[in-house]
Amino acid sequence: MRKITNNKDYPGFLLSCEESLLLDSGKSINKFQIAYQTYGELNSNKDNAILICHALTGDQFPAEESPITKKNGWWDLMVGPNKPIDTNKYFVICSNVLGGCVGTTGPNDINPETSKIYGLDFPTITIRDMVKVQKILIDELGIAKLRSVIGGSMGAMQVLQWAATFPEFVKSTVCIAGSLKHSAQNIAFDEAGRQSIMLDPNWNQGRYIEFDQKPENGLSVARMIAHITYLSETAFQNKFGRNLQEKKDLSFGFGIDFQVESYLRYQGRSFVDRFDANSYLYMTRAMDYFDVSEEIKNNQKRIIENEIRFLVLSFTSDWLFPTKESREIVSLLNSIGSNVSFAEVVSDRGHDSFLLDEPQFFRVCEGFLRGIK
Repeated sequence: MRKITNNKDYPGFLLSCEESLLLDSGKSINKFQIAYQTYGELNSNKDNAILICHALTGDQFPAEESPITKKNGWWDLMVGPNKPIDTNKYFVICSNVLGGCVGTTGPNDINPETSKIYGLDFPTITIRDMVKVQKILIDELGIAKLRSVIGGSMGAMQVLQWAATFPEFVKSTVCIAGSLKHSAQNIAFDEAGRQSIMLDPNWNQGRYIEFDQKPENGLSVARMIAHITYLSETAFQNKFGRNLQEKKDLSFGFGIDFQVESYLRYQGRSFVDRFDANSYLYMTRAMDYFDVSEEIKNNQKRIIENEIRFLVLSFTSDWLFPTKESREIVSLLNSIGSNVSFAEVVSDRGHDSFLLDEPQFFRVCEGFLRGIK
């Protein structure tokens, strides 16, 4: 049995599923829920729906004011009336991913089998598992085919997984700052972040909630490590240079001397207030396991028959998911005969460019969506 209700904890909706979900690991989750938000109106033909897939630290609130941060949603520049993803035209859906911490079932929820918080008893998940859960939501909303699936970073992984696993249900995809598989360098960054969490004495083998504790220091450092990868060297230099933080001279100690140090510490501190440490472990692991190349090859007939239109976008200064990885996506899609467009957007702001005010990026996305009939 499935039931959609208003979400009591956050704005938006909750789809509760009284069923077993078989995961790629071979394990199952018995009973789960999907938290989601929508913008705009679904038309009578139900053919104007766009699914937005969020990145690692995102949530189901891309637009308007976020109830989590009390600031504009993480993609408010992109989603809304008369914006590139125009909610006057499109019915926009965004769900918190499986394993997340903003309403969708994850490791900080209660295991119905034990009546205790899952913690590390939560099974390991993959990007494909996340997409399978999204597909359940789309089915429940009665949408036979999505006009587009759009996402950046970890969201781009979900986009490619949709095309590979459920090509019959997608008209188009917009894959932004992504890759066919996680690189060794990115796996290394993820492992450094996970170790910082697991070595925090308050982590307690993932059962910190039972002890009314949080591995705040470890999660904060994990966020700092990750945030360094989201910006380019030029972005750091332009924003901070070697400017000192509210002082004229060096302290000759290990406190905060430079503005960039203050910035990173702020990013770390603010992150622990809105994100769950175990979710960070599970979601980074899902990214590490991601490799969609063979599934795309194996399903090329279905992808071609359904005439999916692909847009692949990269940014010149993104060294976390560099342009060469986007070109690998394009090359693979070309090799199976797909209809694929590619654009490299000039930006000096690094991987986070897709979240920022980049007019060229907006124009390309808006033009592509206009061409989807």
